[in-house]
Amino acid sequence: MVLAERGRGCTSPNPLVGALVVRGDEVLGEGYHAGPGQDHAELAAIKNAVGADFAGRLSGATVYVTLEPCCHYGRTPPCTAALISSGVERVVAGAVDPSPAVNGRGLDGLREAGVQVDLAEGELLYRFKRQNDAFRKAVTTGLPFVTYKYAMTLDGRVATDSGDSRWISSGESRLLVHRYRAESDAIVIGAGTLRRDDPRLTAREVACDRQPLRVVVDSRLSMTREAALVGTSKEGRVLVVCVGGTGESRQSEVRSWGVEVATVPAGSNGHPDPVEVARYLADLEVQSVLLEGGPTLAAAWWRAGLIDRVLAFVSPQLVGGKTCRSPLMGDGSAFMADATQLKESIAQASGRDVFISGYLSEPY
Repeated sequence: MVLAERGRGCTSPNPLVGALVVRGDEVLGEGYHAGPGQDHAELAAIKNAVGADFAGRLSGATVYVTLEPCCHYGRTPPCTAALISSGVERVVAGAVDPSPAVNGRGLDGLREAGVQVDLAEGELLYRFKRQNDAFRKAVTTGLPFVTYKYAMTLDGRVATDSGDSRWISSGESRLLVHRYRAESDAIVIGAGTLRRDDPRLTAREVACDRQPLRVVVDSRLSMTREAALVGTSKEGRVLVVCVGGTGESRQSEVRSWGVEVATVPAGSNGHPDPVEVARYLADLEVQSVLLEGGPTLAAAWWRAGLIDRVLAFVSPQLVGGKTCRSPLMGDGSAFMADATQLKESIAQASGRDVFISGYLSEPY
């Protein structure tokens, strides 16, 4: 799993995968998938063990791999063919690859070739599945894995009555957010956050192989040319999602700024339907979304059942107020017994803040 994590933020739309080649008590080679078009983890580990001319050279060896080896031609040849050719005796896989083209066929092919195959079970299997949450949700549901990130004060406010929110969280917390941005395929905000904060939404001060797609859900294309997103469009793609009926001339104008524009059906409130937005992003091969929008947008995605994970930064500040908002606006639970309980929740220090993370869904 540690090897697989080296590809975090680089492999989408492929999964995170790590592999080890072992004979007896000796680790012969290791590898991980670094990105689309590059060697898959199994082949990288085999080459690391015995070089590119590996046919028959791994007799008696075991390959440990975090995900079922692929058995089809894509950007690269099937890993099952390489494993069989290398002469390995046994393959131990962390989890089945749920992709329609694989989904157990890779393991079956290895068995048919006389390779002993074992699959992780119990807690270990759960962890392997969790590691590839975004990939697994995308290939099984056609929707991206959505993480809602927010910062709030100790009295549950995301801004003061005047709308000021800079900065609720500490510098250490903001740096951590940049890391999560770098690991995500897309960042999503609403038009309100765009107007209030004028964010860039880029990953900064952390290692970042590619900037995430920056998305604004903006029903009427209210974005201005002076927006920081427009000014930084050359640093990474910017997409504005509006509803049908928005004027073609206005769409053309926004596109002339270097911004992509897409239309989706409206929901009952006249704003872009959250599920339609998520489906559109999935069609762009977006598997992981970091939702950084305000309480109204977050509540809409929450009601639509799209949020899978929560990252909350709680700052030891009190602001009080009469109109300042909480992280989720709109109808909530009538009774505490009906409140949503996070799974696998963790609380830890982040500078002066408390960082709380947890999941709403089981691994896919």
